[in-house]
Amino acid sequence: MMSSPFVSIPRVRLSASGGSGSVVLAYPAWRSSLEAGVKPAFPPSVVVQVKALACELPHRFGLPLSRFSVAEIRHEVLRQGLIAEISGVTLWRWLTQDAIRPWRYRTWIFPRDPQFLQKASPILDLYQGLWNGTPLTLRDFVLSTDEKTSIQVRQRKHRTLPPAPGRSSYVEHEYQRGGALVYIAAWDVHRAKLFGRCEAQNGIAPFDRLVAQVMGQEPYRSAHRVFWVMDNCSAHRGAKCVGRLQKQWPSLIPIHTPVHASWLNQIEIYFSIVQRKVLTPNDFGSLAELEQRLLAFQQRYEKIATPFRWTFTRQDLVELMAKLKTKEAAAA
Repeated sequence: MMSSPFVSIPRVRLSASGGSGSVVLAYPAWRSSLEAGVKPAFPPSVVVQVKALACELPHRFGLPLSRFSVAEIRHEVLRQGLIAEISGVTLWRWLTQDAIRPWRYRTWIFPRDPQFLQKASPILDLYQGLWNGTPLTLRDFVLSTDEKTSIQVRQRKHRTLPPAPGRSSYVEHEYQRGGALVYIAAWDVHRAKLFGRCEAQNGIAPFDRLVAQVMGQEPYRSAHRVFWVMDNCSAHRGAKCVGRLQKQWPSLIPIHTPVHASWLNQIEIYFSIVQRKVLTPNDFGSLAELEQRLLAFQQRYEKIATPFRWTFTRQDLVELMAKLKTKEAAAA
């Protein structure tokens, strides 16, 4: 590991994230000193300690912070006496070498279902065109379904202004609530076909209406098997749901995702597109306008849609679960 050579780097004001444009100015001086054979001022062991500190959660040091910035890492490094003096630019360069960005974060979903592997594997197989190790036929279909609930109508107190030279769109911050509806949809995984409807509320009856809307038309009506991937919400949960649906549609095979595993349901990808393209910013005059916009976008999207490129397989899940199990055992 290369430590930083001792060079004169002008102090600059760091942003909230710790980044700085002065790195570009500092780099030539750093490179010249390195080529000239200047003895490094910081031994590799110090660099390692600083990077280890940056990879810790701040509260473990008794700090009232949720995450570090470069300026806060520098303050803690000096407080702990690891280094007598160091610039923020040097710290930023060290962290950049290993792509350590403690000021950033992302949410993640940890498997909680004790039968996660057993429940998730058949879904991943279906996405790959398999069922019980056998390829699906032309008369087999895979649908992913869910509800996007509580979509509000926000009637802005001033009309939204379109973009203009030198500025972006203006959306009034204050609004009046104009009610809410539920958007229930199904996505044909391999054929990239969409089916959806808007309902006043969620429940068994609204979901069954969507199922009838899909199963009542070809090619699903005369299909050999129609697999419906769904979560465990009250509208389609457990053995009662399976019995109810198969009594009316014998070719329908409900496949429930594990608990806390919405990422396995491909319809969520489409819902994220709807959120970005239709519902952000939320500015609708009425429930009727919201419904019209959702269903019109559904038709528009289907014309250009292709199957989602799903690459995560059963084997990938097996390896992931084994890795998580190993880490849990080590932590214990």
